[in-house]
Amino acid sequence: MKPETTLRIGIDIDGTVTEPSSIVPMMNESFGKHLRYEDCFAYDLAKVYNITEEAFQDWLSKHGERLYNEAPVHGTADSVLRGWYPHHRLIYISAREARHRDVTLNWFSRYHIPFHEVDLIGSHDKLAAAKKWQVDLFLEDRLENALQLSEELQIPILLFDTPYNQGSLPALIHRVHSWEQVEELVRTFAMNRPPLAEKSL
Repeated sequence: MKPETTLRIGIDIDGTVTEPSSIVPMMNESFGKHLRYEDCFAYDLAKVYNITEEAFQDWLSKHGERLYNEAPVHGTADSVLRGWYPHHRLIYISAREARHRDVTLNWFSRYHIPFHEVDLIGSHDKLAAAKKWQVDLFLEDRLENALQLSEELQIPILLFDTPYNQGSLPALIHRVHSWEQVEELVRTFAMNRPPLAEKSL
């Protein structure tokens, strides 16, 4: 059997490594709602909660650190990532702001989640960062990111299934329902990629 080769794996954090529903109870608490995770039909929670974008950004500014500190791990993400660490480059690219680096790294440490790079870019536009780190594939929950990255970089995207990213997908975007499924797909990709040394670094 052909051995696996090292991949540079781009990984979103929120809704990918963290449980995607974790923001809902906090939003309900703050805005007096009783919405369920299944009611989150759009990634833009300002639309879901019928508030202004400014109100949502203000909320995130005030509560972001608590959200990032309290979010549970998404499924078996921690154990899968620990299994990948000796074999692949784990590059986390997140829309979180740089000021949340400490709470992010503390959370990683608490759950023993390994990393090679953590790039908090403060924007949903991850294209430049993905190019910078030359990722071979990307793990994401936001449909708009998945579409942009797959089209511009022509790399596989593993899109975690959520209520807010439904719709038909192009061939390079694979809808996934668990970290176990992701682990199997990454193993397949690794078996079919040229060794890292054969690529320009």
